[in-house]
Amino acid sequence: MGARLLLARHGQTEWHAENRYAGTSEVALTEEGIRQAEALAAYARRVKPDALFCSPQRRARRTIEPAAEALELVPEIVPDLRETHFGIAEGRTRDEVRETDPEAVERFLADPISGAFPGADDPADAAERGARAIRAIAAATSGTALVVAHNTLLRLTLCQLLGIPLSRYRSVFPRLDNAAVTELEVSGDRTALVRFNLPVEPR
Repeated sequence: MGARLLLARHGQTEWHAENRYAGTSEVALTEEGIRQAEALAAYARRVKPDALFCSPQRRARRTIEPAAEALELVPEIVPDLRETHFGIAEGRTRDEVRETDPEAVERFLADPISGAFPGADDPADAAERGARAIRAIAAATSGTALVVAHNTLLRLTLCQLLGIPLSRYRSVFPRLDNAAVTELEVSGDRTALVRFNLPVEPR
């Protein structure tokens, strides 16, 4: 048995309703996002993780705060868990990008790796740093850890860890719901996907 890692996407943000690419932008949680953070804390009280880790971005730190308070644990901030930057799409909807650069959108939809938006972080680099962070967390965890990060970064990381071509991250993992939990068992280079996108609700 390796480390048990519970990966969660942060709570809903103010840009979700408009489906904007948040990326490395700092966007606050909505009231629903705060409720989701509380639900994640209720889940954490039930499963009792031994350690907490999160992205340095404000929406991730705000999401893990209730769990940290409930468990009386201090989350470790992991810079490599930050979201990937989306270049010309940052802060915009896909339709807004299409209005000014329709070819960029078509390239992205055809292959989100080789067709990443101009100015975006290299998705392969993001996948590698995400996998590196998850393996380091697993190596430092003797039991269970709760990890809060981001939609695209986590999907790329899952593909990297599970040996799935990165170009398929949007089709194999269409989305991670806000505050939903994906469970991994990680031991060295071996990664097992136990549960995916498990919704959590307060009890």
